[in-house]
Amino acid sequence: MSGPPQRLPAQTPETIRVPGFDAISPVRALELAFRGTLHLLFSPFEGRLWVKLSAVCLFLGGGTSSAAFHWSLGTLPAEVGFQEAARELIDFIGGNPFLIVSLILAGLGLSLILFYLRAVFRFVLIDSIVQEKVLVRRAAREFRRPARSYFFWLLGILVVAGMILGAGALIALPHLRTAAASSGTGSAGFVAMLAAIFLAEIGMGLLIALVVTLTDDLVAPVMYAEKERFTAAWKTVWRHFRAEPRAFGFYVLVRFFMAVVVGAAVLLFLFPALVALFSGAIISGALVVLTLRLVGVAWVWNPLTLFLASLGLVLLMGALLLLMSVVGMPGQVFLQDMGIRFIGSRVPSLGVILVRARQP
Repeated sequence: MSGPPQRLPAQTPETIRVPGFDAISPVRALELAFRGTLHLLFSPFEGRLWVKLSAVCLFLGGGTSSAAFHWSLGTLPAEVGFQEAARELIDFIGGNPFLIVSLILAGLGLSLILFYLRAVFRFVLIDSIVQEKVLVRRAAREFRRPARSYFFWLLGILVVAGMILGAGALIALPHLRTAAASSGTGSAGFVAMLAAIFLAEIGMGLLIALVVTLTDDLVAPVMYAEKERFTAAWKTVWRHFRAEPRAFGFYVLVRFFMAVVVGAAVLLFLFPALVALFSGAIISGALVVLTLRLVGVAWVWNPLTLFLASLGLVLLMGALLLLMSVVGMPGQVFLQDMGIRFIGSRVPSLGVILVRARQP
């Protein structure tokens, strides 16, 4: 007679491994992500894929060339009168409290929409990297629940950080006034207090950037694989972090080093492209104004010229956003793929999806 069946020892999540997909180091994840990015974008090269991924990455980050934009408008001929018109518009808005409140509410509403789109397209990007094809509608519909959870977390952490910084500023303001009144703004005490406030704000910003980056890289892929809410996915990642603190700490260092490298490479390609774009816009605007002047027509602001200027501005901003998204897209794909490879070798559900997606 055979005895009772022996019970296998329960495996903790830290010891579970996907066959053929063992835990890898950050350097190995970087290598695999580099190969995977090259394969996705160039094997073969598909213009439609680049356009779709660029549109997805447009909502995930990027900067604005406000200084260059201001410089380009300031170099137009003085007869245009753009700066005078802008000052008149600002004065008009400043004298109407209703417009001020409306603009503030519109800005808040637009910010919420952009935050939600960022959450949705984060999962679209992860799905595109894992499946090696961009299916925006399917991914947005399938991962609506984790995207909503991610959105509320992102909104919550920004609100909490803003409240902390605001409360700190309110607390420090009376002390700054006292120090300035007693010993002047050039005293060592005032300067030290002001430096401490700035350092605290910088530290808070770096902490938020670290948490958001780790969430994008490691937590969001777990939410994608297990369709979990944010808190459950963070618990899973935190459990693995406690099991391998050195590996995760080294991942953070490698990740931010590669972010600097990718940012430098993007700027290397982006700067001449932006110079060419703004130079073309300046030359085009100047030619229009000078041509009108040669035929005896002065540029005057009226409904028609406002419409034409607004149309040109929209086209310029659209070209700027398109250029920035296309140039920055490969870097975003690479960094996201690095996080997926690293955490996917430790979370079985994500590892299985990666293995199956790459099977012929």
